[in-house]
Amino acid sequence: MRAFIALELPTDFTDDVAAMARRLSASLDGRFLDRSTYHLTLAFLGDIDDAEASRAMDALDAACAGSASALLASDSLGKFGRPADATLWLGIAPDPALATLAERVREELAARDVPFDPKPFRPHITLGRRVHIPKKPLPPLAFPLPAQAQTVTLFKSTLSRDGAEYKPLYTVELAEPNL
Repeated sequence: MRAFIALELPTDFTDDVAAMARRLSASLDGRFLDRSTYHLTLAFLGDIDDAEASRAMDALDAACAGSASALLASDSLGKFGRPADATLWLGIAPDPALATLAERVREELAARDVPFDPKPFRPHITLGRRVHIPKKPLPPLAFPLPAQAQTVTLFKSTLSRDGAEYKPLYTVELAEPNL
């Protein structure tokens, strides 16, 4: 099965991201994602078997033990790929708790021999695929208000012609933030 570990977005933050994506989709051509698919990937596992999925669940428990929620504060728009055929994303500002959580997840996966993509962690939320980004300025945008994310989930990802469908396999709640 194709899988990844991600931080789920709080509802209000998701609402704000969806509003931003709607505004962008009105002026950019491309396939904008459904709000139900929004997440922040901590580790992409790729194709794993049932035994690796079980070990990934153990890794998730260990990585999240004692971890507090992570601040999501959007700070930019970015793209992967060429402007004529890009993946458009919303960047998330660096946050020590978020960076530590991603690092702990990856360390615990490695300790249990669960494969994952070793690319450096770049916190973002994918908004659209195959987006054509013109050289003209984008419309004025209201970025999402900052929010605390508390739910980390191992997802199964099924690809189809209509896009990806994500099914939660295992979830861990992070501790309330220390204020």
